[in-house]
Amino acid sequence: MAEKKIPLRKCTGCNEMKPKKELIRVLKTTEAEIVLDKTGKKNGRGAYLCNSLECFKQARKTKGLERSLQVKIPDEIYEMLEKELITVE
Repeated sequence: MAEKKIPLRKCTGCNEMKPKKELIRVLKTTEAEIVLDKTGKKNGRGAYLCNSLECFKQARKTKGLERSLQVKIPDEIYEMLEKELITVE
């Protein structure tokens, strides 16, 4: 019997390919709102981050999330995401 394929995604912070279940999805909804998607199933454009504050800070520094989501992200949204990530971590 063939092994089940594990979906891989790239972290926008460290640029490492990891299994999708190990990463947190950052989502741009159809209303252009930026939120953390804990289920990984909401509709919208998504970008993935490792479950670590270092990767989040690296993605913010290199504007990896902005490139992936194709939108300018204000500082208030970054601060909100950072607080949410700390509670998830």
